[in-house]
Amino acid sequence: MLCTPPCSGILVELRRGAAGAVHPRRRSTEMAPRLSVKKCLIILALAAAAAIAGFLSVAAGAARRRSSSSSPARRLSTGLAAERARMAMARASPTVERELDAARAAIRRAAAAARRRGHGDLAGGEGKSSNVSSAKWLSFFGDADHARLERVYRNPAAFYRSYVEMERRFKVYVYEEGEPPIAHEGPCKNIYAVEGRFIEELELMAPPPPPPWRAGGGGGGDGVRTWDPARAHAFFLPLSVSQMVQLAYRPLSYDLSPLRAIVADYVAVVASRHRFWNRSAGADHFMLSCHDWGPHASRGHPELYANAIRALCNANTSEGFRPDKDVSIPEINLYDGDMPPELMSPAPPPPLSSRPFLAFFAGGRHGHVRNLLLRHWKGRDPAVFPVYEYDLPSIPVSVSGDGDTDAGGEGGNPYYWYMRRSRFCLCPSGHEVASPRVVEAIHAGCVPVVVADGYAPPFADVLRWEAFSVAVAVADVPRLRELLERIPAPEVERLRDGVRLVKRHFMLHQPPERLDMFHMILHSVWLRRLNLRLNSH
Repeated sequence: MLCTPPCSGILVELRRGAAGAVHPRRRSTEMAPRLSVKKCLIILALAAAAAIAGFLSVAAGAARRRSSSSSPARRLSTGLAAERARMAMARASPTVERELDAARAAIRRAAAAARRRGHGDLAGGEGKSSNVSSAKWLSFFGDADHARLERVYRNPAAFYRSYVEMERRFKVYVYEEGEPPIAHEGPCKNIYAVEGRFIEELELMAPPPPPPWRAGGGGGGDGVRTWDPARAHAFFLPLSVSQMVQLAYRPLSYDLSPLRAIVADYVAVVASRHRFWNRSAGADHFMLSCHDWGPHASRGHPELYANAIRALCNANTSEGFRPDKDVSIPEINLYDGDMPPELMSPAPPPPLSSRPFLAFFAGGRHGHVRNLLLRHWKGRDPAVFPVYEYDLPSIPVSVSGDGDTDAGGEGGNPYYWYMRRSRFCLCPSGHEVASPRVVEAIHAGCVPVVVADGYAPPFADVLRWEAFSVAVAVADVPRLRELLERIPAPEVERLRDGVRLVKRHFMLHQPPERLDMFHMILHSVWLRRLNLRLNSH
């Protein structure tokens, strides 16, 4: 079962169709009204005393950690980051909230115009010239007609305007505290590759050249990253939970306290050196993790867990994931750092006749959902409903009969051969709710069947998952084949068309490209930042 609970603020416009309605709910992180002068002076005095005490506590703790040989393998950098933070505090704060207000207004205008047109020319409102509007619209969405777009996107007009506003305005500051391998880098060649690739892409962004009339470095430029924290709309904590597990976790102990301690220590140092965390209690900060234990590590700091944006592969609403605040990100297994070549080649021809298998799965008994699936369906009908564990047979190249070079045997992987010849690809939860098979299925042109409870799918603010996937509750696994056979062929074709439309949102590029996975993750963070209004006074 996929979860899309109520949303609030600007997320309403993205999740509302041209005729639909969603009742907004006020965010708990909105700031209270201004207090009286007397109360402000008292609060400032108490805050100053607490800040001094906290700084001394963090400094003393850091000194103890440096003298201890049992602390995690990490050193906090000094000097440059602290100096930049002091410079930012000395400068007047830019009009960050006014920029966000302008973006919010533009998105609402686009959504309202689309509703007034009643599913008409969705490209309108981009300018006075409808020709220019159509050209920009086509460059963004391609040649898909409006009916197809409205079937896949919750509100194409609002998404278009939101994404363009993100490209125009959104700036992210990456904290420089910490050193590799726990901070500033992550894995790029395993099931946690999205974590490493996202951190890497932000880290590789070079600072923009300063304008000729200014001697110091700027924070602008065309990229999303800024080196001026006072210009940032969001702040990234570049920690890798996957690296923490490799370096700080004792195997088979199931003791996650070292991970939580590293997170708590990092946030404490950032909060002591910069004003930005304390300004919002972490609400405009975000972390990203694709490790199963990412949600548990985030509990190391109460404000991080309660207020910050957590971008997680393990997006389980039954374990504290909040879709209105947190971000669900896709999971993908990059064995050698790249997408498997079998999935990069063009999919077989569109007719369903090219996909003789109803559904396919192969994998181990990782978790109770997979165990249930294999117990009911393993080996029952390999000719129509192939479900395997680790006993996937090799497929001779001659079997394909269509000149396809991705068949099994000596030249290819039978796992991908089955995927590319199945109408549906089963994507059950493993030990946690996310499955890399969802992205693999989309790349193979196969309709993903998400078998999970409490899973919040990626990019659900923008995408209608029911238009390109099938959601099955865990309790319905015994009826799985029956449920899929009931879906008529025209509906299967519509689902496959949806898969083709959304595929580019689940692709990784180096360097990142417009509307790919990297930018869709950023867009999800951008939406949550738009949904938060900080008191600029």
